[in-house]
Formats: sequence, structure tokens, C-alpha cells
Amino acid sequence: MTNPLNIARYRRIVVLTGAGISAASGLPTFRGPDGLWERPDGPGDGGLDAAAIKDDPQAVWAFCNNLRDAIRKAKPNAAHIALADAERALGTDSSLTIITQNVDSLHQRAGSQNVAELHGSLARTRCSNRDCTTEAFDDPAPPVELPRCQACGANLRADIVLFDEEIPAEPEHRAKRALRECDLFVAIGTSGTVWPAANFVRAAEHARARTVLVNLTPMVPRHPAYDEEIVGRAEELLPVLFAT
Repeated sequence: MTNPLNIARYRRIVVLTGAGISAASGLPTFRGPDGLWERPDGPGDGGLDAAAIKDDPQAVWAFCNNLRDAIRKAKPNAAHIALADAERALGTDSSLTIITQNVDSLHQRAGSQNVAELHGSLARTRCSNRDCTTEAFDDPAPPVELPRCQACGANLRADIVLFDEEIPAEPEHRAKRALRECDLFVAIGTSGTVWPAANFVRAAEHARARTVLVNLTPMVPRHPAYDEEIVGRAEELLPVLFAT
């Protein structure tokens, strides 16, 4: 039987989430059975990279729009809600920071406030020209055809981080600061293979935090920096683990 983490004992909680936390919302994971990178009609492991956005921006735009359609239909599941409830329940001298690799914004839709989106969000669109002054904007109904920026004429794109692109400075800074101060680190639904997030548990270990992995399948090989590994569905485990 799974026991609560007793989160009231901790002052600086950091939760790292991957695609596995959104599986119960009907969104596919990237790796693993039926993952997007494994499907015959998918882009492949390197199909959404910095080169693709230059070589065939319309194809990347269309693929992202398909994901956007799926995300619009999805709803936060019990795992997202459990984290949002836990954040609200903590006292004023405590904090819960979510560092997410996901681009679905389901944490925010569940009510979480303190979220660092390492890989951006498909809910937003931005200009592909980094020198353009146009800021990323919410885009609830993106067009089918690739649009251009009204300010500079460059192609627009989904506001996400593709392979071979750098993580934006703001969420990376927030993540590193939270990890330096954390006393409880919980990774949920992540393969542990995508950098830099794969090394976050090391930073938490260095901060002498308690480290816990929650995943549908065991990590093979087991990462030595995790104190505990809890195997099961996030939507079933998190309401218990984060009960206050």
C-alpha cells in the first residue's frame, strides 16, 4: 500500500513531470509503447529538431497543430489536480515548484501557479526570428497554413523547444534555483533520458533532498540518486502521495 509523502514536513518541494503524468488525460507519451517517436506515422526521434523547423516549417507547424487539437480536447487528470491541491494547501512558508517537460499546459489548467515550462507550451505561438520584438502569444485557434509574423515577416511557430534547441533562460533559471533549495524532489512520469532534466535528481541529491521517482514502469537501470522508486499510475498514486 502506498503511503503519503507527508509533504507538510518539507519547505521547498520540487516536482519534475514528464509525459507520463498526462497519459490519463488521453495524451500520448513520447517514448515507450505507442509513443509518438515510435509510431510509423510519427516524426521519429529527431523529426522535431532545429533543422526541421528550417527545412520544412509547414510540416512542423502541421504536426504541432495535430498535437494542439489533442491538447485542447484533454482535461487535467487526478495527478494534475493532486499537485494543484497540494500547492494550495501548503503554508505561506512552504512552496511547491513544478518543473515540467510537457508542453500541454495541463498543470496550469488544473490550478497550479508555480510552473516552470522547460520546453515551452503548444498553447502559445511565437516568431521564429529570435531578433524580432514580437512576444509569444496565446493561440487558441492556429490556422492550417503556416502564418508569418506581422512585424518582421518571418514564419511563426509553436512556442516549444525542439531537439537541438536551447531551453529558454527564464524557466531554466527558475528550475536551477528551485533545485538548489529543495528538500523534497519527486520525478513523475519521465523517462529520465532527456537532458538537462535527466540530471535534476543529481542537483536535488546535492541539496540533500529526499528524492522519489514515480513512474509506470521501473527505471532500468535504476538511477542511484533516487532514494525511492514507486511504480504505478500517476493518477492513482499522486492523490495519495500528495495528500495533505
